[in-house]
Amino acid sequence: MESPEEQQEITTQFREDGMVPVFLSDEDVSLYYEGFSNKTIWPHFHYFTQYTQYEKEYWERYRTVNERFAAVIADHAREDDLLWVHDYQLMLVPGLVRRQFPDISIGFFLHIPFPSYEIFRTLPWRREILHGILGADLIGFHTFGYMRHFLSSTYRITGFEHSLGRLTVEGRSVAVDVFPMGIDYEKWSQSATVSDESDEVQAIREYGESRKVVLSIDRLDYSKGIPERVLAFAQFLRNNPRFQGQVTLVMVVVPSRAGVEQYQQLKEEIDELVGRVNAELSTFDWIPIRYYYRSFPFSSLSAMYRAAHVALITPIRDGMNLVAKEFVASKQGESMGVLIISEMAGAAADLPEALTINPMDADDIEAALLRALEMPEDEQRHNLEEMQKRLARYSVKHWASTFIRQQMEIQKAQETRRSKLLAGSSRERLLREYHGASRPLLLLDYDGTLVGFKKRPGEAAPDTDLLATLKILHDRGSTDVVVISGRDRYTLESWLGELGIEIVSEHGVWHWDGAEWHLNEYAMNDWKPMVRPILENLVERTPGSFIEEKDYTLAWHYRSIDIELGANRVREIRDELVYLTANHNVQVLEGNKVVEVRNAGIDKGKAASRWLNREDWDFIMAIGDDHTDEDTFRAMPEGAWTVKVGTGRTDARYTVRTVEEARSLLREMSTAAE
Repeated sequence: MESPEEQQEITTQFREDGMVPVFLSDEDVSLYYEGFSNKTIWPHFHYFTQYTQYEKEYWERYRTVNERFAAVIADHAREDDLLWVHDYQLMLVPGLVRRQFPDISIGFFLHIPFPSYEIFRTLPWRREILHGILGADLIGFHTFGYMRHFLSSTYRITGFEHSLGRLTVEGRSVAVDVFPMGIDYEKWSQSATVSDESDEVQAIREYGESRKVVLSIDRLDYSKGIPERVLAFAQFLRNNPRFQGQVTLVMVVVPSRAGVEQYQQLKEEIDELVGRVNAELSTFDWIPIRYYYRSFPFSSLSAMYRAAHVALITPIRDGMNLVAKEFVASKQGESMGVLIISEMAGAAADLPEALTINPMDADDIEAALLRALEMPEDEQRHNLEEMQKRLARYSVKHWASTFIRQQMEIQKAQETRRSKLLAGSSRERLLREYHGASRPLLLLDYDGTLVGFKKRPGEAAPDTDLLATLKILHDRGSTDVVVISGRDRYTLESWLGELGIEIVSEHGVWHWDGAEWHLNEYAMNDWKPMVRPILENLVERTPGSFIEEKDYTLAWHYRSIDIELGANRVREIRDELVYLTANHNVQVLEGNKVVEVRNAGIDKGKAASRWLNREDWDFIMAIGDDHTDEDTFRAMPEGAWTVKVGTGRTDARYTVRTVEEARSLLREMSTAAE
């Protein structure tokens, strides 16, 4: 690590450019960067789990360094700032900053692939990493596939569901989206004006005038598929001898992580393969593979792109791969060329006119090389022009501005949601009005409002704290407490019956007045024999799901099964149920991991109206968490306190983030009641 004097000098220099350094020791670099970042996360996220090192010491230092970055941010950030955190080295930072700045706008972008759930789940620190990333308001990936893997892992590991890429995390909305990264198109498209007279480039340029040049440029990494590419090119030459002496692979490999054992072994393997192929196939005036193990400046790279007839980009797994885009952008004017790209590279989705290959299939690469080398110039030009138009529009500037613009839109939406939060002065006003009311009415949902959701409905029994709170509120003689729930009457009576409060079950089918149950005159259940076999068949084919039967409702629960299987099953039965019940006074509703078939025309709003019309209340509060409670909110008179638990579109005047916040509010009200 730098001396204190050096650190001060660096800090001063950085400050002049509006930056702040985070200093790392040699041990930090070894354990955090070379260790967890590049020996754990990099191979794991690129599907090379055989190289992944699951060292607890690496993880602890990774967490410590992320905490250090978060602390530096906290020293300089303001609540109205906009933060953008990048890549796998800082995946914990969004969550760490969120703890100190609950309302700050945070974006996060992952520049490498996000692996499938089956790969990601094997990482011991999977939950901590997800919670770190989920501290952001906007999370970006290069491709839809990476986004899909992230959402799948998030649901299966943390339980947070998404709707069209939106998650609700601890009462906060998190957006997940795709932002394919571009290049500085103008720079590369105008690269022909940059001269390069280096010996290597001059030789390649002259070579390309009489022979075909196939170009590949990679950083040394096992994810790039370099050995497989060498073997496939050798196969192409053996099977197509007419191209021997006519085609050369110019292969640039940029040194990387020379201190990591796998990279040292990879370098040795590539050296050996290239040497073997060249020894077998070279002639007096032709070498099949020209191999450069070094980096090149921009001028040299642009000259290579222009001289090459084919770019062969074959990573086994790659987050984006900008080399492919740079090659296309450099092909201006009369410079023709064909791009061959691995379907495993993120850039393949942005360049559909390229020839895509499976990097592990040598026959596929051979066929693509043959087609590329024989492709007519008019087809080459058409493909290049189509790709260039797209790259010009979706440049790196477009990528950055699009992400920031969407983050700013989310920031505004978050501010609007925060304005509806029942907090500060609005919460104080509610408590004041309740304390001063002579006839208050409290209409309370149960699941998702008074208790959190459980895998089995029977596990959501009220705890002693909740029972005590409801008892105190009810015992204030002038207060009417009503729980309006979709649950069956027997469960609700066993849980809440002794409190003396009033209860509505099955969304309005039954009403408990504190002593006995009363049935809604419009309730019917003659449709149940028709629907029950369909749901029973579903349970037979879907282990982990079950039917909950109430007096006038049938519900199929699938909280314990795979989310995608559950969604498929719902799609499967939805239309059939709607068709069967079309001539009955029945409706089919999709809830939180449940499909309910119940009486139409009976809902929580109509049930709540029974109390609204009963007396002249001087304080009314309705609180609930899902779409069934929206009926209650809409039924409330002007001036009533309507509160939704959670984020999302609602007709309620106010929101609280979580069940705990809802219960905290009720506890404060019970204190006032006492």
